[in-house]
Amino acid sequence: MASIAVCPGSFDPITFGHLDIISRGAKVFDQVYVSILNNSSKKPLFTVEERIQLIREVTKDIPNVKVDSFHGLLVDYAKEIGANAIIRGLRAVSDFEYEMQLTSMNRFLNHEIETFYIMTNNQYSFLSSSIVKEVAQYSGNISELVPPIVEQALQAKFKS
Repeated sequence: MASIAVCPGSFDPITFGHLDIISRGAKVFDQVYVSILNNSSKKPLFTVEERIQLIREVTKDIPNVKVDSFHGLLVDYAKEIGANAIIRGLRAVSDFEYEMQLTSMNRFLNHEIETFYIMTNNQYSFLSSSIVKEVAQYSGNISELVPPIVEQALQAKFKS
């Protein structure tokens, strides 16, 4: 049986921190779905379609990564695609309490799906999409935080 994992998130936009988790997860699982939660209560900078295109571009050299989006419960989506695992990144101890709550609820909803945590590379432990957007909005240097195509997309968004 193939091991299939979901790496969920908003990825608004995808950062080198996300890519670190995705690429490391892809070494462990046969297939990794990078899946964008289509959350109507949030006001993202990029549309779901734009985020899918950006993620596809920056993961094109990782052959076992697929990019998708979903709405609703993560465990329902995971079951739908045949995933038996969820990959979550941890940056700091402050992430742990929230992640533990999510994992406990997911386990309550479907005890067959395991959650695996990957500690981010230390150089990305401070990094979040929100911080990247804020720095980009004020024309700060984000070249070491996101891939070039993402940097260009952010610059285009903030010029309009």
